[in-house]
This record gives sequence, structure tokens and C-alpha cells, in this order.
Amino acid sequence: MRRGVEANLRSLGVDQLDVVNLRMGDRGHTDTPLEAALETLMSLRAEGLIRHLGVSNVTQTQVARARAVADIVCVQNLYNIAARDDDPLVDTCAHAGIAYVPFFPVGGFQPLTAEHLTTVAGRLGATVPQVALAWLLARSPNIVLIPGTSSLAHLEQNIAAGQLQLTDDDLAQLGA
Repeated sequence: MRRGVEANLRSLGVDQLDVVNLRMGDRGHTDTPLEAALETLMSLRAEGLIRHLGVSNVTQTQVARARAVADIVCVQNLYNIAARDDDPLVDTCAHAGIAYVPFFPVGGFQPLTAEHLTTVAGRLGATVPQVALAWLLARSPNIVLIPGTSSLAHLEQNIAAGQLQLTDDDLAQLGA
């Protein structure tokens, strides 16, 4: 872990990483010794190499275990309008003041969900990904979006999603 943090510091040209997420194994593996890994990251934080700690790809139980060891500022898991298994964890994090950072925020749509997204997008004059991002922002105040993009045009569309105002009817149609 130390080598990874040091490599990131070098490649980014910084003296401190603002946040490092401890990425756990595949979902459902709750026997991974995250406490030992967090202890290592806490040592790196004490040295000033890391400012904050987060966890990624974790269950609600693992988040509770991590919080018993360290101050956790964010959770990064798969979550989007079609993959809502983490609904309870999003709420738990919001209640605790922990940021929730969904990965694949616009991926994995099921046909029925995509139909509703298309309907709402058409009414708003927006794209389906913009509506999916707006839904996440409306879902909870602790959600922080970092949608990946490969073009400036998509980046601009992603930013514009923050200005979309979904109505209660839109949210109901999207299954919120």
C-alpha cells in the first residue's frame, strides 16, 4: 500500500493525497481484514502523505467496521439509477455525514429504466446520462459525482446535469 501511495504522489506531483480509498474485494466478501489495511493507511496519514481515508467496494457491515478503526470521509461503490442495492448505505452515509461517491453513475441501465429515463430526458430537453446524474444528485445530498468522460462535450453535458431540476413526477416516474 505504501508503494501505491508513493507512486500516486509521484505521478500527481503532490506531497499529499487528499483522499485514499481502501478498495475491498468483490462485494459480499466480509472476511477481508480491512482493519489491518486501514492501520497502514492511518500510518501514512500520520506521516502527512494522506489527508483523508475512504473505502470502496464495501458492504454496510464493512463500512461499520472501517468506521470503528478510522474516520471515514467517503464510500465509493457501484450505484446508479438501475443498480440501487446500496440505497440503505447511501442513507446511512448521509446520516453520518459521509460522502457517497457512486462509480458507474450512468452505466448499467435496464430497458424499462432506460425507457423512463428517455421520457424524462425528452421532456427536459436533456440527455439520458444527464437525467441519470440529476437523479443521483436528487437522491441524497451526500452524493458526490465523478462521472468519467473521454471528451470535452461529455464533460460539459455532465456539468449541465447539475442544473436539471427533476420534479416529484419525474422522480416518481424514475422510481425514486
